[in-house]
Amino acid sequence: MVRSSEALHTGSFVARRRRRQAAATTVLLLAIVGTACSYTSQLPLPRHQPVSSEILWDNGTVLTTVHAQENRDPVTLRQMAPTLPTAVIAIEDERFYDHPGVDARGVLRALTHDVSNGDTSQGGSTITQQYVRAVMLGHEKNLERKLREAVMAVQLEQRYSKQTILEQYLNIVYFGEGAYGVEAAAEQYFAKHAHDLDLAQSALLAGVIRSPTDYDPDKYPARALARRNEVLDKLAQLKREPASAIARARAEPLGVLPPRPDPRTDAPHFIDEVRRFIESRPEFGATPDARQRSFYEGGLRIKTTLDPNLQALAVQSIGRILEDPATDPSGALVAMDPKTGEVKAYVGGEHYYDKVPGAKVDLAGGGCNKLIDGKTCRQAGSTFKAFVLAAALQAGIPLSRTYNAPPSLTINVPGQPPWLVNNYDGKGEGRMNLVDATVNSVNTVYAQLIMDLGPQLGVSMARQLGVQSPLSAVPSAVLGSNPTTPLEMASGYSSFAGDGMHAPPVIVSQVTTSDGTVLYQAPERRTRVLSANIARTVNGVLQQVVTRGTGINARIGRAVAGKTGTSDNWADAWFVGYTPELVTAVWVGFPGGEISMRPDAEGHTRITVQGGSWPAEIWQQFEGPALAEIPPSTFPLPGVATPDGGVAPSTTTMPPAPTGAVPSVQGLDVADATAALVGAGYRVSLDEVSSRSVPSGVVISQDPPAGSHIGVGGTVTVQVSTGAPAQVTVPNVLGALTDVAAGALRGTGLDIDVIPQSEPPPVDPSNSGRIWKQSPISGSRVDAGSTITVWVDP
Repeated sequence: MVRSSEALHTGSFVARRRRRQAAATTVLLLAIVGTACSYTSQLPLPRHQPVSSEILWDNGTVLTTVHAQENRDPVTLRQMAPTLPTAVIAIEDERFYDHPGVDARGVLRALTHDVSNGDTSQGGSTITQQYVRAVMLGHEKNLERKLREAVMAVQLEQRYSKQTILEQYLNIVYFGEGAYGVEAAAEQYFAKHAHDLDLAQSALLAGVIRSPTDYDPDKYPARALARRNEVLDKLAQLKREPASAIARARAEPLGVLPPRPDPRTDAPHFIDEVRRFIESRPEFGATPDARQRSFYEGGLRIKTTLDPNLQALAVQSIGRILEDPATDPSGALVAMDPKTGEVKAYVGGEHYYDKVPGAKVDLAGGGCNKLIDGKTCRQAGSTFKAFVLAAALQAGIPLSRTYNAPPSLTINVPGQPPWLVNNYDGKGEGRMNLVDATVNSVNTVYAQLIMDLGPQLGVSMARQLGVQSPLSAVPSAVLGSNPTTPLEMASGYSSFAGDGMHAPPVIVSQVTTSDGTVLYQAPERRTRVLSANIARTVNGVLQQVVTRGTGINARIGRAVAGKTGTSDNWADAWFVGYTPELVTAVWVGFPGGEISMRPDAEGHTRITVQGGSWPAEIWQQFEGPALAEIPPSTFPLPGVATPDGGVAPSTTTMPPAPTGAVPSVQGLDVADATAALVGAGYRVSLDEVSSRSVPSGVVISQDPPAGSHIGVGGTVTVQVSTGAPAQVTVPNVLGALTDVAAGALRGTGLDIDVIPQSEPPPVDPSNSGRIWKQSPISGSRVDAGSTITVWVDP
């Protein structure tokens, strides 16, 4: 066959390019080797030994020690299954026995790539280079380090045999799950010695090396299996194992053992939270793998905020109340110092070490975007009412305002089905003010309050005070329909205990290296999030919840404020209470799902659990002894100045008369806008609208406009963005009768506008009453609530 001139030209070009690459490769290799020869010949072969990290209590004593693996004994090549080094070489450095420490082709490819990414998948690092980087150079990413690594790799191979380097490498490389070296990895994953591994197991371990996090066989078994088979395919390609053995290995399952239980500690969920903290901070490594190595082998000294005495007391307090492990639900508790945000006790559940599904789910902390083997966030119930009360006071609504308090109430919510609200106890009264409605947790009163206030102000206040989980601005939010965690509820209520000042939760106060070098120091962050006057007013109301309301089981003989909460169907029960010195949130429920905590045929619980029962009793068992040696203190009263000037005019009465023009609040956050208008003496009415141009929670416009003069106590209506509206796809209604089309459109969330008009001739009489044109056309994406215009033959 005659080749075209174009094909000949292309082939010639490729050949010339390959010759140039080969020449460049040769020059590069000679340069590296030549440079290596100019170095001193004394290059010691270090032995890498991971250094355990210590997690400390707040008093500096050791809470627990974390390390790579207790079994770190090095083994020789002869003590490894032959398939193991063979598999590692095949996937990590197939020309290991043919190069002088540097694979020139790989180096050239890596150097032409962006080496700042540290992308070893480009093939630039040999086993020798990986060893040099791990034990001699560290993991910084730049061209100079890459060249030094290559030079030292060549020099290392001039001093030591391939077998020695390979053996050293296999004894220090990280395989995940805290296992360093092949012996530890074999024990961790298969409960075997390295010399007992078969081909499939060797291939799995070899494949994990590239990224122990991404190929973790426990968390990502499908990825690990695919990676293992990739190693087997490479062995087949290189013909380094018999084809029959490779086929048998491919047919084997992963066969890894379940992760071993962590060493038992007094605060296992808290330690998990500390680990996540270290693994999320750039101070401890540039990548997730680097941060994980730092935690397990970096010799860190991690000082936490946890108090050993309070932690033991928290565990005991839950155990005294939830005493029947066969039938009782789980409990979670978080205690926090409101002045510093330091978490002093943290119980995420009492079954961490039990071999049951979801035992390690942290029921105390984290965030509602983090779901690990189960549900970590639960409905807040009526504990959320405290945030709505604060928002109402800030908006100028006095405690003296009264509402009807029937046993049940149906409220029409624009754009939603009617909202049926029932009081927990099924009882009702006549008119009731906000104090009594809070003390007795009357749902029908608070439902009316949230409709007057606007849901957005309620959830904005919760965020302002410290609740960080996603919160939907819906009317039912006032009754705690949004999920949250004890850590977040303790954080939010700490703003009340702190006289309107808030310090974010702190679990780690300092991290140092083993030689004392400080890597992290918790910043001191305390800001005013609420006027002291409003915080003190809320404190006064919530104290009555404990003295004469639903929280009487939390009385401990000193000033206590708090709020009970019970979610729908008795699935979650809460008590969040505080003194000026300590805030504690307690949650009780079944971790596996929203199971009702009532005695029934299935025997779920011994009693009907509500916030004022077991949660309040656990709180009492904990906080009473916790504060036993601290002299009782009282909450400051409204109207007394604070050093930072945090007292606002009393919000328990009508706001003062406006003294000037209406201020401009357009573009402000809804909470800031409300505060500005109320502070100027005006009432505020919120109108929520969707907007593509204005972020959610930001004021779009106001009426009257800025600069207007209105009477005493006048109302300013502000339009608040709810963010971009949802979009829907327009269905095809051509040829449909009008009522059928209307049903289809409204079912999609769209309105219909009908125009009776004859279609252009010729007209089919049978089309009478049917749609012959629509706008926008079917398939278009429009905002929910948009109107679709249709033309119908008369």
